[in-house]
Amino acid sequence: MEAMKTQEVTFNDLPWKINYTPERCTMCGSCVAACTFGAIEARIERRSMTISTGHQPEPTQRHAAVPVIRQKNGLANACVGCGMCEKVCPNNAIRPVRNEDSRMNVVARAGGSPIKRGGRTNLNADRVLDKIVVGRISQMTDPSLDSERHTFDVRAPFGRVLLPHELPFSIQDGELHMQGWTPPVHWIYPLIFSDMSIGALSTRAWEALALATAYLNEKHNMPVRMSSGEGGMPVKLMESEALKYFIIQIASGHFGWNRIIKALPKMKVDPAGILIKIGQGAKPGDGGLLPAAKVAEHIQAIRGVPKADLLSPPNHQGLYSIEESVQKMFMSMNAAFKFRVPVAIKCAASATSVSVYNNLLRDPYKICGGFFIDGIQGGTGAANEVSLDHTGHPVVSKIRDCYLSAVKQGNQGRIPLWGGSGIGLTGNAAADAFKLICLGANGAFMGKMLIQLMGCVGNERGRCNGCNTGHCPTGICTQDPRLVKRLDVDKAAQSVVEYMLAFDAELKKLMAPVGNSSLPVGRSDALVTNDRAVADKLSITYAC
Repeated sequence: MEAMKTQEVTFNDLPWKINYTPERCTMCGSCVAACTFGAIEARIERRSMTISTGHQPEPTQRHAAVPVIRQKNGLANACVGCGMCEKVCPNNAIRPVRNEDSRMNVVARAGGSPIKRGGRTNLNADRVLDKIVVGRISQMTDPSLDSERHTFDVRAPFGRVLLPHELPFSIQDGELHMQGWTPPVHWIYPLIFSDMSIGALSTRAWEALALATAYLNEKHNMPVRMSSGEGGMPVKLMESEALKYFIIQIASGHFGWNRIIKALPKMKVDPAGILIKIGQGAKPGDGGLLPAAKVAEHIQAIRGVPKADLLSPPNHQGLYSIEESVQKMFMSMNAAFKFRVPVAIKCAASATSVSVYNNLLRDPYKICGGFFIDGIQGGTGAANEVSLDHTGHPVVSKIRDCYLSAVKQGNQGRIPLWGGSGIGLTGNAAADAFKLICLGANGAFMGKMLIQLMGCVGNERGRCNGCNTGHCPTGICTQDPRLVKRLDVDKAAQSVVEYMLAFDAELKKLMAPVGNSSLPVGRSDALVTNDRAVADKLSITYAC
């Protein structure tokens, strides 16, 4: 008899188990072909059956070799619960089931390396935004608006806003003359498609987001902007008229910027802006990671790198102080586009966010056109689980602290505040964005919900979240040509467009009750909470 190996990991130790009904299975092989993680396989099982066919008990034993579908043991081929096998099975013979007895959190790490995964943090789903509601409903004293018929100005500034006395205007002979330079300011929609690179997403997923962005601008007059993420952009896009809808990001790895610089002379229009990413909120201190499995040939060409793991430094290695970052923006990014394009900074939310914001406000060049704060609940493509779950800072309090600090100085609104971190995490992005705006943000940025709209099956309870593996079963976060074909570009773009139209309607339905026809930036009097600690920290009304 074979010795028992008690230390081996079996599928009973994993988070997901395969529920298989052999009586319904026709062994078509669709489930095995669809499983990108190799969690199941076709096997032959030896079955024994004792039967008696006579009038008197005459037991005989029969043996048969039966083909079945079996789940593989071990961490290398662990089922992630994506459900692709269930979707393709014609007879509903197989499906993943969450394993309540999972020992995944204590089983041995292969090779002594930390667990890596994509998706959002699992431990920080208790959100402050869900404890806040819109409580100031205008009635007799302050009439509310009609969300269906009233005209709303749903625009947010992207660029440095000057005070009236700072404007370089003079009146000569009864005419207004400009005597100097003013920073560029673009008025855009208060929700930005957050930075997800063309290496992290598949070519089709990135194309679907770009298509949705252009369609919203040209067909629905919604000036939505999309950030490119680190890693460069396709040359054809940079040389097209659609570039005006994109915010080009330069991040800690500088990936793809050689191609962007070469494309400058051929650009027909200016981009919507430049975003310098100093750090990100979901895994500060860990940096970005594009696994070698996702570095396809076109990614190598765009980024100018070999096929290898591409690790972005955890923060921008070219910037070591706030003053230096301002100088960098002045000398390079603005100069590259002759000061026609706003330049913003993106940082991870932290205890020092207010200090950074205050220093940017004091910038003598008046260059910084936006301060993007990213919190712990944001999504990420590939991260060490310990970083994703245990490092970072909630974004809500930092947005509020920065806004109140600017109010005390009389500088609110000069550098627009943008917040992001799990926007839409509990199902309604419009409500989350509205609450952030009332707390002082000029707008919000959203990422993971967009890929969920395109078909991502990952969630905050550990389903799938294999963005870091290159085996994305929906064709969104992979560069495998066979898997990329699974994504329908037109349907994905249509889903994003329809959600944004609903987002716009819902945002107006929240603006109308408080009587605002423009964005209620800083209207904290419109919010109430039944949590005393939240009320005290954010300086909003406590209600019970």
